[in-house]
Amino acid sequence: MTQFASRLVRTIKRPLVLTGLVLLPLGWGAVDAFAKDHAFLINASPSLPNWAFWLDKHARIERGSLIFFEPPANRLVEVHFGKGAQLFGKRVLGVPGDVVSHRGHEVFINGRKIAARLDETRLGIALHKGPEGPIPHGCFYTGTSHPRGLDSRYAEIGFVCRGQILGSGRAIL
Repeated sequence: MTQFASRLVRTIKRPLVLTGLVLLPLGWGAVDAFAKDHAFLINASPSLPNWAFWLDKHARIERGSLIFFEPPANRLVEVHFGKGAQLFGKRVLGVPGDVVSHRGHEVFINGRKIAARLDETRLGIALHKGPEGPIPHGCFYTGTSHPRGLDSRYAEIGFVCRGQILGSGRAIL
């Protein structure tokens, strides 16, 4: 290092350190506030085509949104995903006021076919027909394009309501 550079470093070192000490709490506060409203999620299920998602806890939820929610606690979820199952990520196929109906194994929203149901899971556990009728205020009908996705097609998941939803996400990888 040249003599000039050495003298320059000694001269600006203290102001840089002091500036850093002042800005660190301000920067940390912004990072902390951001972290309270956002999360990075990894998908371990084949029901969604992507494996990494960026979650916004305050994003608007509408038809087509990808939401992450806590599944209901029941035997089927526990057998397939373990106790204290992780978050589920599904697309919003139906919004409050839409009407869900079933004809045989086919599921319809507002008269448009959106999926088909199965009788049992890959482990042989019986699946039951999901909810029908108008989707209540604050709830959503969820699904995926995966034929074995565990979603609102089945009573074991049903409508997904605000209290279960962590937020809306977008695929990043």
